[in-house]
Amino acid sequence: MPRRQGYALLIALVAGTAALAAGVAFAGSLLFSGSGTRSQQVAAPDPRSVARTPAAPAHSTGLWLGTWAAAPTTGVIDTYNGGDLTRRTIRNVVHTSIGGDAARITLSNLFGTHPLVVDHATVNTRPVTFRGAAAVTVAAGAQIVSDPVLVPVAADADLVVTLRTPTAEGPVTIHPGTHQTSYVEDGRGTRRTTDWRYLTAVDVHNETATGTIAVIGDSLTAGTGSTLDANSRWPDVLADRLSGRYGVVNAGIAGNRILRDGRGVRASARFDRDVLDVAGVKTVVVALGINDVQQFPQETDPQRIADALRSMTQRAHARGLRVVGATLMPYEGFRTWTPARNAVREQVNELIRAGGIFDSVIDFDKAARDPYRPSRLLPAYDCGDHLHLNDTGYQRLGSLVDLAALQHDRPVSDQL
Repeated sequence: MPRRQGYALLIALVAGTAALAAGVAFAGSLLFSGSGTRSQQVAAPDPRSVARTPAAPAHSTGLWLGTWAAAPTTGVIDTYNGGDLTRRTIRNVVHTSIGGDAARITLSNLFGTHPLVVDHATVNTRPVTFRGAAAVTVAAGAQIVSDPVLVPVAADADLVVTLRTPTAEGPVTIHPGTHQTSYVEDGRGTRRTTDWRYLTAVDVHNETATGTIAVIGDSLTAGTGSTLDANSRWPDVLADRLSGRYGVVNAGIAGNRILRDGRGVRASARFDRDVLDVAGVKTVVVALGINDVQQFPQETDPQRIADALRSMTQRAHARGLRVVGATLMPYEGFRTWTPARNAVREQVNELIRAGGIFDSVIDFDKAARDPYRPSRLLPAYDCGDHLHLNDTGYQRLGSLVDLAALQHDRPVSDQL
């Protein structure tokens, strides 16, 4: 299955027969009516306190598994209003990890200050409903999971989730810098965008996969430096290696930190919503900490970073999940690098390698560093800014993960 489908495919999808699809979608809603879908209105949490009051997707019944996700990152003023707001259509293009015979979607208005109205939604042209209705209103600060819709979802393929929003009120909850081309259509025409708007998860009904692996990270997980529309982020590479045994969802946010809010809500606060409440999650991969070291204000105490990572592991263990963690990669040559900050990074890595934080460790640092200058990335992996990787580097990270270490039935560490 090709990893990228062009705009012509989008046009073909939109031109599909809606009437037949509506009947099939309704039948799917009846077939899977006991699968844990949520109500249309969800109580609005404080976006900066999501760990205390998460508006999470419905829990998996064992058959519903996450195939794709994107962490809601920020709210922006809508720049696509146009003259006829009733014609504004968003076509989010996402890439699946596993397939299934039905799908459901999660829509988020986390950063909105007004209710979000979606009066038409489709997955690959199949109409989506919310508690049986074609339209849904999502309260400011809330999110909602759709009814199941019978639509074949292929593994390792592009999926088009179309949303029509008839009002201009916002801000719009987005995940920016997706490295994937999506589209927004209004009265002025169709525009390309690299934001995913409102859509934060796609789950599939799958009876053969074991579960889902949720990866939480920063720009190095989100794929900064990778090629547009190539799906070459390291979690994509991992998904390909798993060959349908597990879904893989990417909860990376560029610029994200563990201990402080900044680009997106801090990872320690969004952990429940973006990781623990993923449908069918069995294993968590944590690749965080470099922004705490290098962004202002810098975290100078490596023990605080290590303790925060250990706390996330303990929260995952309380849900019966296995946790795999990554060391912090070098970044000498990037504008924020100093010898003192590099020393903090190295001390964090020593604490990770010593054990007691994760069940298993992926040594990204060792794999990506220049052996002749370990404080720098290997030039062959460097995208050019000395912090982020290119496609070759992300391929290396994705190929480094020990698949056996991801098995959810392996015992968690006794020392945690």
